[in-house]
Amino acid sequence: MSEHDDELERPLQAVVADDDSPELAAAEGHVLAPELDDEPSDPFSEWPEADGADFVEDPAPDGAPVQHLAGELDVPDGYTVLEGTPSGHRRTVAVVVSRFNGELTNRMLATAIDALEEAGVTQDAVTVAIVPGAFELPLAAMALAKTRRYACIVALGAVVRGETPHFEFVSAEAASGLQLAAIETGVPVAFGVLTTDTVEQAEARIERAADTVRTALEMADMFAQLRASSRS
Repeated sequence: MSEHDDELERPLQAVVADDDSPELAAAEGHVLAPELDDEPSDPFSEWPEADGADFVEDPAPDGAPVQHLAGELDVPDGYTVLEGTPSGHRRTVAVVVSRFNGELTNRMLATAIDALEEAGVTQDAVTVAIVPGAFELPLAAMALAKTRRYACIVALGAVVRGETPHFEFVSAEAASGLQLAAIETGVPVAFGVLTTDTVEQAEARIERAADTVRTALEMADMFAQLRASSRS
C-alpha cells in the first residue's frame, strides 16, 4: 500500500485550531466540527402568537362538577324538523342493568324506574334484564332489541377505576358495544353507564339514570315520527 493510500484509509478527525480560528483550521486542511447550541432551537419560535386561549377548557375547582352548556337549537322556519319528546305513552321499554357495583346500580335502577313512571310508562310495559357486569350490557341490549318488542333500551351500569387497566377495557367495550347494538337493530339504546375515578363521583351522578331514560324515550318518539312521516 502506498503512502497516498495510507492517507486515504485514515478516518477524518474533527480538529479545532489552538487559537479557535476556523480560517487557520481550514488552511491546514482540518475538518471543523459543527458548532452545537447549548439548547435545541424551538421549531415553532417563528410562529405568530395566539390571540387568545378561549378554546382551552379550564379545570373545574375541586369538588365542582363540570357542567355542559344549556341551550335549545334554533332551526329557521321552513325546514322540516324531527324532534322527539320524552313521553312514555304507549311505549314498551327494556332496562338492562349490571349487577356489578350493585350498591350504585341498584340506586340507578330505582331512579330510572321513577323516571319511567313520571314519563307515563306503565309498569307492565317495562322489562328489567339483569346481567353480571357492564361488559355484558351490550349483548343483552342487542338481544332485547332484536325481539322488536321494545321501543327503546336503557342500559345502566357503573365502572369505577381501579389499579389495573381493566377499567379502560370494560368501559370502552361497553360504550362501543351498546352503540353497535343500536346501529345494528335500529332500536334506540341509551348509554347510562357511569365511568368514574371514585365511588364518590359515581354516587354524585346517580341521577344520570333519569337522563338516560329521557334520552331513550326521546329517541323512540323521534323514530316513531320518522316512521309515521314515511307512511304519509
